[in-house]
Amino acid sequence: MDFYNDEYFMREAMKEAVKAFEIGEVPVGAVIVCQNKIIARAHNQTEKLTDATAHAEMLAITSAANYLGSKYLNECTLFVTLEPCVMCAGALHWTQLQKLVFGADDVQRGYSLVNSSLLHPKTEVIKGVKAAESKEFLDKFFKRIRE
Repeated sequence: MDFYNDEYFMREAMKEAVKAFEIGEVPVGAVIVCQNKIIARAHNQTEKLTDATAHAEMLAITSAANYLGSKYLNECTLFVTLEPCVMCAGALHWTQLQKLVFGADDVQRGYSLVNSSLLHPKTEVIKGVKAAESKEFLDKFFKRIRE
């Protein structure tokens, strides 16, 4: 069995989502992997940074680009607990991301609701990895907000 598989890296993204949850952010976590090595980790920080663009994916993209010294992530995979929004999908297009793996569908703001071709044409997409866990965590967060 391959230790470094999609489920392993999605568990790492879930750890980032927990960090977001603990500071009152929408619990979305992301990791970027290159050659089976995590090169970037991030979670939502829109409230903390008072920045509407501080989504987990955007922060992870910046971190990975800095690590690689390149604006292109064409040899990288992004693992994120929630389907990226249109803004994040656009950023992923420009990075020429090799592969996107996400957990839960975002039925309100996900990029695929608008146009599934927002990503770079060469980006491979795998969805639904640990989707139930991701959705459950998001539901728990929004239930807590409503109470």
